[in-house]
Amino acid sequence: MLNNEIKNIERPADLPALVLAYIGDAVYELAVREHLVGSGLARVNKLHGESVRYVNAGAQAKALHALEGLLSEEEAAVMRRGRNAKSPHVPKGAGVIEYRHSTALESLIGYLYLKGDTARLAEIITAALEAARDET
Repeated sequence: MLNNEIKNIERPADLPALVLAYIGDAVYELAVREHLVGSGLARVNKLHGESVRYVNAGAQAKALHALEGLLSEEEAAVMRRGRNAKSPHVPKGAGVIEYRHSTALESLIGYLYLKGDTARLAEIITAALEAARDET
């Protein structure tokens, strides 16, 4: 979208899961920020506080669970690869399982973004935001 080099990635499914998660993390963070600004929040400290409620391992793990049964076989395979990827670190305040599930969500989002499937990406992000909002 923003960079022509992204369009040159012909097979995003072949990328390592943690690379997909790296991209997915940024895409999801931007989607959360757009959602919050679109909801009428205009104070930066309030925006930050609310975004943290959506973009943390626990909320993202819960969002992933809400997507179970809604994923295609291909998407589920990407999700599993993200869940099973061994990250060199786990952030403070997050358990290993929770962190792996959040990485799975980010991998799926990164995959859909790099694949250019904007319609499906929007569906997944909307469902994830709804699940995270229900938990906040």
